[in-house]
Amino acid sequence: MALPQVQMGPPQVQIAPPQVPMALAPHQVGIFPAYITTQTETLILREKVMSLSGDDFEIRHANGQPILKVEGQVMSISGRKKVYDMRGNHLFSIVREHFHIHTTYAVEDTRGTKIMEVKSSFRLFGSKATATFNSIDGSAEVLQMDGGWHDYNANIVDTTTGNVVARIDRRLSGRDLLFGQQTYALVVSPRVDMALMAALCICLDEKNNEK
Repeated sequence: MALPQVQMGPPQVQIAPPQVPMALAPHQVGIFPAYITTQTETLILREKVMSLSGDDFEIRHANGQPILKVEGQVMSISGRKKVYDMRGNHLFSIVREHFHIHTTYAVEDTRGTKIMEVKSSFRLFGSKATATFNSIDGSAEVLQMDGGWHDYNANIVDTTTGNVVARIDRRLSGRDLLFGQQTYALVVSPRVDMALMAALCICLDEKNNEK
């Protein structure tokens, strides 16, 4: 006897739940991950009085904790300065490039490859400098340092967003005036590279030393 046939319905279509896109990570401006800020940070850059080169700096957090040290190279035509972390690892160098119409500095990695360029330009009222580099995620960055070369104070502005990513302020004390040394307060915004901002501050100091 034939078995009754079971009527099969149409196949059920499995509908996957909609994919919820993950939130994009906030953009980070910088090259050195260990020095990207998570909150606003204030650094103090102080020129060392008794250094042989006259161009050494110590860089500390506002609470006094050291973060970077800068050593100038004696008899260097390019005014090379090497920047180290507190374990003595060489992070990058800052050098003056010659044969440019406008004053130009390069930040070079440990292999001598240029990773950032800082170029000054003249304006009728004050001066400015432009820094160009590629951030960690590969995006091209253009930062403008406004306010001046000549008064030792400057805002560093992201030209894409218009946001101030750092602020440089010169601090004067009796000791600074007596020994002719420079001290700067560098305020760095969140998600910005403190090491690169310190490099820009040193470029500002170098340009002023040419006067």
